[in-house]
Amino acid sequence: MSDFRIVDKLQKIEEDIQSSQLKYHAKRVLVSKEFTFDAAHHLHNYEGKCKNLHGHTYRAVLGVSGYTDERGLMIDFGDLKEIWKQKIEIYLDHRYLNETLPPMNTTAENIAVWIYEKLSEALIEGQRYNGARVEFIRLYETPTSYAEARREWMEVE
Repeated sequence: MSDFRIVDKLQKIEEDIQSSQLKYHAKRVLVSKEFTFDAAHHLHNYEGKCKNLHGHTYRAVLGVSGYTDERGLMIDFGDLKEIWKQKIEIYLDHRYLNETLPPMNTTAENIAVWIYEKLSEALIEGQRYNGARVEFIRLYETPTSYAEARREWMEVE
């Protein structure tokens, strides 16, 4: 016998649950979202294959923390996606990174810090999110190799 059942009645706001009950806690929480992009680059002052023009399918993992609003949401995943698409991805996806990023060696380490800075700027601009801050950016250059920028490192140094 299965435990599967169809609910008898969908919960309704102000009838079965009050608006004041939607915010369950006042703790800081972390929301994370992943994105992929394809890009070409090459490294300067480097002896090895990567000095030649080549490409990667990068995977970026963004971690943002803050406090929930009256609905129990810290940041909508859709809002995070919009920030990514409008403020960050336009410089990365199907681009020659040496040309579209600020002057830098386009290492995973440098790109991770750049993404961290762009996301931080976007959260400050928005000022819609209660105490929102970037906690980390993890940038995978290959499925097994990544660089990471963390808030505690970015704020101290």
